[in-house]
Amino acid sequence: MMKTAVVISRDTALVAITERILDGICRVVPFSNIQSGLDYIYSIIPNLLVVDAAFDDPHGVEMLDTLKSDPIFTHLPVLAAIDERSSMPDWETVMAEDYVWKAQIENDLLPRAKLCMLRSERVVEVNPLTRLPGNISIIRTIQRRLDAGDLFGVAYADLDSFKPYNDHYGFGRGDEVIKMTGRLILNTVKNSQAKGSFVGHIGGDDFIFVMDADLIDDTASEVVTAFDRIIATFYDASDRETGSIVSTDRQGHRKSFPLMSLSIGVTSSKNRAFSHYGEITEAVSEMKRLAKRSKGSCYRSDKRQGMQIKEPTRA
Repeated sequence: MMKTAVVISRDTALVAITERILDGICRVVPFSNIQSGLDYIYSIIPNLLVVDAAFDDPHGVEMLDTLKSDPIFTHLPVLAAIDERSSMPDWETVMAEDYVWKAQIENDLLPRAKLCMLRSERVVEVNPLTRLPGNISIIRTIQRRLDAGDLFGVAYADLDSFKPYNDHYGFGRGDEVIKMTGRLILNTVKNSQAKGSFVGHIGGDDFIFVMDADLIDDTASEVVTAFDRIIATFYDASDRETGSIVSTDRQGHRKSFPLMSLSIGVTSSKNRAFSHYGEITEAVSEMKRLAKRSKGSCYRSDKRQGMQIKEPTRA
């Protein structure tokens, strides 16, 4: 899968050089400033950010630091292109992993870009498909908030009927559904809470998002609504018309399956006291299982206070 490098520069010559040098290892997407590229960066989560280092622009530096302070982008490698006439910045305050002199860019850009991306891949576990943080980051984020005594919510999202879709249409189209779901959740969460929220990819078709307790129910509802609006476009016209596909279940039997839906379980430290991430993930998993018992996309939120959840028995 082709990597993506976002280039932030008003210098068209620098952008052209970067596109030429990185051609073959990265798809280069340029923006004139970091603010104009934020929506794309949040949507795609690139593998590299090349910044024309105008460190005399405090607003640009502040936006870069804000981006890098987000847990999702902590390990997004930033390569600063520096003009020899500029003074060397204070690297303790500027969120960049490496730099290249503009006068040496022809020789130095490619190896430094490769090294930045390799470092990032070595030091952090991110899902290679969605570029979202994985289980280690998920656990650390939840436990850190518990230790700090924060009031926050956790949501666990899981696709329904994904395996039959994957078997019917193939892994390539299944991967596109996973990527779409990750982007949809990320964009919805960030639109609701730009700072302090977190989205992680457990693996497969399972995702976690963490945000303020008062926002998480409405956000889960928005995610479900948006998913239902989009998912039919991933099916062939004939399957959309019937509202189902014929595929193989886990026992090897051929049967009809409905279009995919999304089940989300929600819990919150506002309603219940948790001390360990395992407790909160168990509670949110129980709510997700309750959601999956309903037909179609939905979310189920844990509103019980100070007590263990008991799932209702099936009739």
